[in-house]
Amino acid sequence: MAVRATASRFPIDSDALEASGLPWGLTVTPFASKDETGIGPAYGSNGHLLPRCENCYAYFNTYCELDQWAWTCSLCGTLNGLSSDAIARYSYPHDSIPETSSSFVDLELPLDGSEEEMTQARPVYVAAIDLSSSEEFLELTKSALLAALEALSPGSLFGLATFSHKIGLYDVQGPIPVVKNVFIPPDAESKLPLELEDAMPLLQFLAPVETCKDRIAAALETLRPITSWERSSGAAQGIDGVLMGGRGFGTAMEALFNYLGSEFGNTFALARVFAFMSGPPDYGRGQLDTSRYGEQYASKRVDADRALLPEQTPFYKDLATIAVQSGVCVDVFAVTNEYTDLASLKFLSIESGGSLFLYSSTDDSTLPQDMFRMLNRPYAFNCVLRLRTSTEFKPLHSYGHFFPDPQYENLQHIICCDSYATYAYDFEFANNTGFSRHSREPPVVQIAFQYTVVVPTEGLQNSELPSSSRGKHVLQKRLRIRTMQFETAQNINEIYDSVDHEVVLSLLVHKVILVSLEDGVREGRALLHDWLVILTAQYNDAYNLVQYKNGNKSMSSQIDITFSQCPQLEPLPRLVFALLRNPLLRFHEEGVHPDYRIYLQCLFSVLEPSSLHCGIYPSLTSYSTPDKQAYPRHSLSRAALLTSDSPIFFLDAYTTLIVFYTSTADPSLPFPPPQDCLLRKNINMVKQGRSITPKLMFIRGGKDDATAFENYLIEEQDVDGSGFASAKGFVSFLDDISQSVAEYMK
Repeated sequence: MAVRATASRFPIDSDALEASGLPWGLTVTPFASKDETGIGPAYGSNGHLLPRCENCYAYFNTYCELDQWAWTCSLCGTLNGLSSDAIARYSYPHDSIPETSSSFVDLELPLDGSEEEMTQARPVYVAAIDLSSSEEFLELTKSALLAALEALSPGSLFGLATFSHKIGLYDVQGPIPVVKNVFIPPDAESKLPLELEDAMPLLQFLAPVETCKDRIAAALETLRPITSWERSSGAAQGIDGVLMGGRGFGTAMEALFNYLGSEFGNTFALARVFAFMSGPPDYGRGQLDTSRYGEQYASKRVDADRALLPEQTPFYKDLATIAVQSGVCVDVFAVTNEYTDLASLKFLSIESGGSLFLYSSTDDSTLPQDMFRMLNRPYAFNCVLRLRTSTEFKPLHSYGHFFPDPQYENLQHIICCDSYATYAYDFEFANNTGFSRHSREPPVVQIAFQYTVVVPTEGLQNSELPSSSRGKHVLQKRLRIRTMQFETAQNINEIYDSVDHEVVLSLLVHKVILVSLEDGVREGRALLHDWLVILTAQYNDAYNLVQYKNGNKSMSSQIDITFSQCPQLEPLPRLVFALLRNPLLRFHEEGVHPDYRIYLQCLFSVLEPSSLHCGIYPSLTSYSTPDKQAYPRHSLSRAALLTSDSPIFFLDAYTTLIVFYTSTADPSLPFPPPQDCLLRKNINMVKQGRSITPKLMFIRGGKDDATAFENYLIEEQDVDGSGFASAKGFVSFLDDISQSVAEYMK
């Protein structure tokens, strides 16, 4: 569980917080196996016996004062009695007990119900494939699913379904694959004429991977796109015989969730549905009107960037609720360059604990690699995340892909969580007093994460298991707790000196996404601009006061726009400029596809701070040869390239990696760089640490089209996109901020 705060020293009260101009909060990556310094938790069992505070329900931790019969809560100060079992337990040497030896613990919890529940742990995976598509799309999907089959653990069950103007269910457990079809009514109101269970019993549809892998592969080979002839004969005739679409995605998903839901808690604890789409749903329930993409400029009063961000129907949000109730997590893979309205579809994945992937073409798609990577990494499910704080402050907002508990405050449910998924919180003071300047009780944050994992039984001792479950999987329920103490800043300089600019960026991105969804991209940009102006003004105010006291008045008239007195704040103007130049906040007129914007919103709102930094302001490194690094970091400007003597540059933009050889590079340098060189090793290391597979490009300046690389050199680009490569870019942006700061300070 990695936790990073916007500043390691907290503001002393709400006045200090306001004077700093900074957001106050933290990010947490709950299922990360180590903390932010690379240290793992202390493991143990009997998590249900861990003492809890009678007042605030916080868990006992290393910061609590422990007496022979009682303990004092480190969060609220309440004195709690110890049970006789706990008294006996804590009389042993403390280093042998997880919660007294470490502030970061991971304890096993007993399962609810009988031992029988341990055998309900078969992982279930279902692929739902769009047949209203092309041969290329199906070829890509087949190779992705063949990669997925290699990543699935033995004991898993796999189901293959297709959708178009009908739903196809495949039985691959016999000698040859058999498909049963159920036709979808074309209108948006009608339900299926037949339940899927009646067409094919679920346990006939879900095949064991270890015995049926070859037959699943054979069934995939039989998939063909639906022809227009089949579509017209399949009741897809519209008004006056005009051919309508035939992608009945909404009806198919709804039917699949109900189908799987019958065995939830019996055959499986979590089912994952992979939905492969080649375009928008245009048939049956949940069909989307894509004409709004062409008509967005029809009314002059509508902000085009605002018109396409909200969902046009609550259908997929409601469908996500059905998925959750059925124990299903949905990953959506959209392979298309036509407008698909991901603004409406995204809820199906993010609210059910899944991911949203967008590939603009089948040619260079990383879909098979993403699929393998996603299934090969560990994940937890049925998770509950709870953040508690000491009494002086409290969480204000929470951000990320979870849904809040309807009953309890600051309690979030996460359906499925991998080791990359990151969530954010911001804080406010609970009263006007704030933290006491002379108190011996520092601010405390405790994060509790309860989760379930499916563990192969090979890893457990046979004596622990009922004989029926050997060679299968078992459920394991665990509780991970991290308790952290922070210092308070005695003045504003101490806050500034302890800032983590990547966490500040994370909170800004979350806030900006929310504002642009509600009020449009223009408002999101305005919020960011105003925030930087206020921060710069507050910083200048703070530092001019310091210099004035020292008798040095020369700086007071000169606005320091680059935060030269404070290295921790120095990166922020560049990050804000880069965020304004990111497709997340660029105007539609610049050619930002609304689906790509939605994809970035979903991706950026789960990334941990360092990865997000890379996605917003890519890192640019130079090499003198493929085996020798020259400089670790350049600014993203043409000037940086021209002033550097290095012939090779490596750009990492999180989703894209580019190796660029300058036009003046020595022709004897090997291109592309050889597999065993330092540059390749660094590229492979970067790729291994990613949640998605980045696209790798090699470009030779002067010979290849270098546009892809040059587009990332944002510092000469105009911040509003009205003029490209104006050579003013970042510099004129700083001038503009400087003028706004002067006006604000007046």
